[in-house]
Amino acid sequence: MSKNTLFVYGSLMKGMVHHNKLSSVVKDCKPASCQGQLYRLPVGYPAMVEGEGSVRGELLTLTNFKEVIALLDEFEGYSPTNPEKSLYMRMEKQIQVDGGKKPTTSFVYVLNRLKLPKEATLIPSGDYREILTVQPPLATHLSDSQKRYILKLGASSGRDIVPINLDIYRDLLNKGLIVDKGRRLALTNLGIDVYRFLA
Repeated sequence: MSKNTLFVYGSLMKGMVHHNKLSSVVKDCKPASCQGQLYRLPVGYPAMVEGEGSVRGELLTLTNFKEVIALLDEFEGYSPTNPEKSLYMRMEKQIQVDGGKKPTTSFVYVLNRLKLPKEATLIPSGDYREILTVQPPLATHLSDSQKRYILKLGASSGRDIVPINLDIYRDLLNKGLIVDKGRRLALTNLGIDVYRFLA
């Protein structure tokens, strides 16, 4: 087993929105696949669950692995002390590198199946890049001012007051990303997912 590798299949892949979180510590990146099923979440990014099928992605070899994986655990909502209640579970799985003779073992973040939203749709090909050409993530349909507003709202505590911009307010309300709680605005579950995607 390679102790410093991670299989990624979504926003952490090369050229994707969150790859910059890893780019400085990626020593090597190889196209690869892993057994499982890939779902598209309502926000537009993918989640892998265990199952039959093949998920396309990349096998990353990382430097400073212990430090990086601790940060990724937090980013992915994985708690090593309470894995059953985590959003994602970090597992060791067999990975087949393109052109490689034998599979290798690597860590991969797999969504806790109990946390899979009903609205999630199966990506039959198991390839996130392929589906992006047809259906870009929800966050790509937002203006820069809407993104900034979601980031500000997501970073605020319950006591913070985020001023309301009526044009942005109406549009985000119609998109189901915010909810009006009388005296203050809050992100919906979908809004929280968009915030995580943008953060």
